[in-house]
Amino acid sequence: MNKAIDANTWQMLTKNAQQAYQQAYAPYSQFQVGSAALTTANKVVQGCNVENASYGLTVCAERNCIAQGVITNEGDSTVEFAAMVIYTEQEKLTPPCGACRQVISEFFPQNAQIMAVNHLNEQQQWTVAQILPDAFTPYDLINKT
Repeated sequence: MNKAIDANTWQMLTKNAQQAYQQAYAPYSQFQVGSAALTTANKVVQGCNVENASYGLTVCAERNCIAQGVITNEGDSTVEFAAMVIYTEQEKLTPPCGACRQVISEFFPQNAQIMAVNHLNEQQQWTVAQILPDAFTPYDLINKT
């Protein structure tokens, strides 16, 4: 079972996501996104979106954040995450895109919390199961029966 994330942790993750937002490379869309995630080992990793002139090669903040967690994982086991904040300066809160939802479902438990936050400090939370119900996960490959 995933432990509950307290208000101080959400605030710290939000500050890290805001910091990552400042590093976003979004010259085409001007739609900057920053994210921060907490691993189950209590390590914070950040990510920002990085656009490309060939739009299909753009990588979202959430996937860059998860990649940082994989890259900086210090243990022999696969990194697992406990929570993520996605920060934008849009009036409408920004949930993860479909590709990010699938990657999130690979590394986060189904009951892990994902929070969208904007510059007005409006917030919305989902569990991983809520953002991608019936996700195809590593469990499906391991348990074929």
